[in-house]
Amino acid sequence: MSLGVRWYFFTVSPSTTKKILIAVLLISAVLRVGWLSRGDTVNDEVFYGFRAIGLLDFDEAGKQTTPLEWFDPTLPAWTHLSFHDHPPLVFWVQHIFIKVFGETNFAMRLPSALLGVASVYLVFLLGSLLFSASAGLISAGLLSVTLNHVYISRVGMQESYVIFFLLLASYLFLRAVREHRSFVPLGITLGLALLTKYNAFVLFPIFGTLLLLYYRDAFKRKDLWISLALALVIFSPVIIYNLMLYKTVGHFDFQFSYVFGQHPKEWQVAPGKEIGTLVERAQDFFPRLIGSHSWVFLLLALVSLFFLRTPFVAISLGYLLLLIAVIGPGFRFLTMLTPFFALSVGAFLEKKKYLMWMLAPILLFEVFYSVNNQIAYYPVGKAPWLSSKIRYENYNWGYNELGAFFEKEFARRIPSATFRMQYSFIEKMQDEFITRGKRKGYEPYPALIITNGNFDHGAKLWKLDRLRVYHGWPIVDVQTYVQYVRENGLGYYEKAGFKDFYYVEGNIAPDPEFIELTKGLQPKYIHNPRGEAVFTIYERHESLQGKR
Repeated sequence: MSLGVRWYFFTVSPSTTKKILIAVLLISAVLRVGWLSRGDTVNDEVFYGFRAIGLLDFDEAGKQTTPLEWFDPTLPAWTHLSFHDHPPLVFWVQHIFIKVFGETNFAMRLPSALLGVASVYLVFLLGSLLFSASAGLISAGLLSVTLNHVYISRVGMQESYVIFFLLLASYLFLRAVREHRSFVPLGITLGLALLTKYNAFVLFPIFGTLLLLYYRDAFKRKDLWISLALALVIFSPVIIYNLMLYKTVGHFDFQFSYVFGQHPKEWQVAPGKEIGTLVERAQDFFPRLIGSHSWVFLLLALVSLFFLRTPFVAISLGYLLLLIAVIGPGFRFLTMLTPFFALSVGAFLEKKKYLMWMLAPILLFEVFYSVNNQIAYYPVGKAPWLSSKIRYENYNWGYNELGAFFEKEFARRIPSATFRMQYSFIEKMQDEFITRGKRKGYEPYPALIITNGNFDHGAKLWKLDRLRVYHGWPIVDVQTYVQYVRENGLGYYEKAGFKDFYYVEGNIAPDPEFIELTKGLQPKYIHNPRGEAVFTIYERHESLQGKR
């Protein structure tokens, strides 16, 4: 493949093309990895990252229990092969990064960011293979800076992984059918894609249609069938998990049971499946498309589609749109369209060379739009012209600052008094944390956190309940606290060994019982990056009297 680029007035040498590509990748890395911890954990990334810490299929979802809860304390070996609602690969990858970088926003999100950068490079390769090096460079440049892909690369959800495998599988497929390369690497990629998220099954109708229409001779190739068998082997942990789940309780996992019309008694509600009728989904499509892309990129993409003559991109977009019609046009699902929009725009601008003067201002605007809506704490300007609804997917409410407060308070400390847990697998993890802390010489600390307010469930799970479930730090809401005092008498918690109390309140109407508990205590305020007081903490320390 020649990397030489032919622009409107001049030709760029292969060495210069490589330098431009490196610059594109560096920009994409800055926009994805830079300031990655910003933005609170208020979307579904929490429910992956939380479970990835200990590869634990448990996140306190009372209406969506898991096999670990059903079979505790004797857990069958197969329960560790997958998770009740998603394949395991994202959890495995995040687990490794959390082991290396700690239980932080950065560690949870870093794999998504790195795969986002890799996806930009894959778009360059695809564009070069489908059109030309110049079209590939334009496509990669646009994807590197456009908001929708920057956003999905900066949260710890599965879609950045899915997009990476969609693009890698597409590149390997096209190399196999066009250049007679082996299908075996494609089989490995397909297996990993399926281990990432079931949405990756969309690759099979895409490739199947292309084979039937344009590459029927490939069906005679042995390596094609070997690659499919290899994909099946890689995906086998999920297959075994589902077979054993069906054998044991009579239904498949959360996603497959929904697809096959099963209604398990354990899952009477289906979070994420409230997507409305097909008409309602169609009505939501364009507003959400506008809410998750810059209007400049979206307008350019829609214009380019009218001139699209490339079967691969058209067929891929067609099946992805069909998938979105089935699962609903959530912001995260729309991100799967963006790389193919970028390829369409790259081909369009490369052919319409008289429009190339638009590229520089478009790229500059996209950089501003992405920084304004993902890196800046709070965007400036009105939506959709300068700001976007996508910012609320990781908005800066102040939970990061609340989490930082308790990380500092509990640094090099272990709980000296804990609550008895309902499940033995949780108690085991807590005992292991405390044992490690004792070996490291951490200070025993008899602390109890009492919360009051309507906390975002995801943010509270990551910033507070994570400390309780994995580390043993006791946390109760004020209603539970008061109830146990009424049932067991004044001084119940002190007799249980607690001497240091943190009362945490969100910005809600004052609760009379909470006011009584915090009477005479000095408030400490947790501010969001805008400087607004969003949480109030009152402290009562008996163990530290005379030490502070």
